[in-house]
Amino acid sequence: MASGKSIAAAVREIGRGADMDSIGAAAALFAGQHEAEPYQGVEVVRDIAYGPHERHGLDVFRAADRSGGPRPVFLFVHGGGFFGGEKRRAGSPYYDNVMLWAVRNGMTGVNITYRLAPDHLWPAGSDDVAAAVDWTRAHIGEHGGDPDRLFVAGTSAGAVHVAGFVAGPQYGAEDKVRGAILLSCLFDMTTSEPNSMKEAYFGTDGSKYAERSTLKGLVGTTVPVLVTLAEQDPADFERQTLQYVNAFWDAHGRWPDVVRVMGHNHFTTAWHINTADDRLARTLLDFVHAHGGAA
Repeated sequence: MASGKSIAAAVREIGRGADMDSIGAAAALFAGQHEAEPYQGVEVVRDIAYGPHERHGLDVFRAADRSGGPRPVFLFVHGGGFFGGEKRRAGSPYYDNVMLWAVRNGMTGVNITYRLAPDHLWPAGSDDVAAAVDWTRAHIGEHGGDPDRLFVAGTSAGAVHVAGFVAGPQYGAEDKVRGAILLSCLFDMTTSEPNSMKEAYFGTDGSKYAERSTLKGLVGTTVPVLVTLAEQDPADFERQTLQYVNAFWDAHGRWPDVVRVMGHNHFTTAWHINTADDRLARTLLDFVHAHGGAA
């Protein structure tokens, strides 16, 4: 197993790239550190439908021993640039690793997938997060989870969808979740870089970007929000996070909960969870416990 220092150096060498070679190199850094199935002490129920579409599916990870009573719930939303991504790929530890971390730390895990662009445009992703949250609140008790201690997290495009769920008043997030975690998120489509991924989901009409952005809603929500930014995130994510910090400061006169994850890039932020490198994991757990999610 490589040391944390050598992995951090390797991540910095890979840099901010998002080409297939960079993604493959990043995935390989932690792949050997993850658990392999069958997972000891963990029961997994896969591919439960939470809606009518074929991508309305979720996996539930629960402790085999549930004698301690209902557990807090950690719902996770994968990334993929709005037009790709999966909750799990056969032969890969990702994103089972996030779910295993949740169970190993006293929670019940819910791992979802969602509809993709360009067939499903804004706000389909956030609609799907809301539907998965509603399913979880209705059914997670059957799996040993506590629906009233539900946390929702996402990475990259998944973070954008979670942000839309939290910021959109139509979803009622303030009455449904205890907190939200956004790993490498974009907040303001009017100022984010133009690219094909953004246009595939948010459309090409820039006049609609303001109403489709989450910055104002996130700054005003009463849902506790934790934002993370990787040291080697693309520059647009850095600018967007700074914009969120400034807007939050202007509204509240204090910093929001924002953490820069050193030694990681856009992909390894989520991929290293449940390995020996537990710096971010400790932060996530502290956030859950601080907002009523102690097991």
